[in-house]
This record gives sequence, C-alpha cells and structure tokens, in this order.
Amino acid sequence: MNPNRTASNGAPVTVTLLGTGDAFASFGRSQSGYLIDAPGGRILMEAGPGLLPALKSNGVGPDSFDLLLISHLHGDHFGGLPFLILDYMWETPRKKVLTIAGPVKLEERTWLLMRTMFPHFELDKVKRKLKFVVLEPGSSTRLGKFKVRAIRSPHTKPDISLSLRIDGGGKSIVFSGDSGWNDELVELSAGADLFLCECTYYESAHLTFHLNYPLLAANRDKFKVRRMVLTHLGREVLSRADEIALEMGYDGMKIEI
Repeated sequence: MNPNRTASNGAPVTVTLLGTGDAFASFGRSQSGYLIDAPGGRILMEAGPGLLPALKSNGVGPDSFDLLLISHLHGDHFGGLPFLILDYMWETPRKKVLTIAGPVKLEERTWLLMRTMFPHFELDKVKRKLKFVVLEPGSSTRLGKFKVRAIRSPHTKPDISLSLRIDGGGKSIVFSGDSGWNDELVELSAGADLFLCECTYYESAHLTFHLNYPLLAANRDKFKVRRMVLTHLGREVLSRADEIALEMGYDGMKIEI
C-alpha cells in the first residue's frame, strides 16, 4: 500500500472550482479560487481578485470557512484578500478566527496590499480575527482537522511558491499551484483522490515556470492519482479545447470525491 495514500471512506468531500482562469482571466474565466467542503470543515484555497463575487454568486458566505490556503504571492492568487478583509470589516464580521496559511511574507504582503488599496481604514480590530501561518516547503502542518503538506514549486524567485497536499476527512487533494515541471510534485500527488493541476500553456512550452499541456499529456501516467483535473487554464489551452484529452475544470464545477 502506498504510504501516502489516505483511505477513501466516510462522508464525501466536495470541491467547488470558483476560478479556473489564468492571470489574464482568459476566455472570461475567474482567477484562482477553490472551495473544499469536508467532514472536518470548509477550506478556501487561493484568493484571486474576483474571490468575493465568486463566493457570493455561489451562495458561499465569506465567513463560512476557518482556513484559507495561499500557494504564492502573485496577484491572481492572493489579490482578493483585501476585499475579503473589507467584507469582514463592514459586512460580515467574523465570529471565529480565520487561519490564513501560505508562504513566507504572506502576512506582510497582505497588509501592504490592504493599506495600499484602503489606506485610511483602522485595521487593528480585524487583525485580531486573522491568524497567519507560514507553510515551510518540505514540511507538514496540522491545521484544525487537516494536514497540509507543502513543497516548493519552481515558479517564483526569490519568493517562495508552493504546491500543496491537503489530507482530511479520509480524502486527499493535491494542488500544483503555479509550477514548472517538478519531479517532487509527482511524489506529492501519489495516491491522491483529486489532483488539481495547472495547465497554462500549449504552444509556449518553452516557458518553464508554468506547466503546459503537451508536457502533462506525455507524463500523465506518472501521476498516480484517482482523478486529475486541469485548471489555471490559459488562452492557448482554451482555444484548443477540442484537442485536450485530459479533463479540464470550469468555473462553478463541483467535484465529489
């Protein structure tokens, strides 16, 4: 038995793809956002600029999750945080603390962005309801009823970008984040119930800081996962959808595992 495999039993886990587009919102798709509903709680993963409308159009309360995971510090992955914080300040005050976990400098950049966008607001009260946790590459962190394992993805330098594995509720979900090819990602995803894998490019295979469809198609068998869904889809991939043999996600898609 694969030691990385989590037994698939008990209540189902549902993953809602709130945003499956790339940084350019290609073909009108929302930027990164994923909601995980599991017996152990609800997790939001990524916070693209369109996070707040994506949550509300899907009937998801901005205060309905207690854990938020961020893979890296590009705007299409964490640029929605100021609007979420704004909502907590004025519309939906949090009763419980929200844990926001991600790479080093996430807390610093979040408050810098918040102060840049809304410079005259008093933030002390809302800060007490937000707890930032650093996810170190190569480590596993227990967050509530979930275990989150992180590895570094070859995407940004000197900033840290992460690929994530979430285990909880008897299921396992792996998210590539933004990543070039990385053999460690194959190991991280081994035995996962669901692998959400970025696929930004098709023709531009020379751009090694993102994954591309020809590379993923050629190496699909290396990923020993129950289900693989492509996300963070760029213009090149979406314009050739009839040539894509791997499953592609879409905004609003619900996956039960």
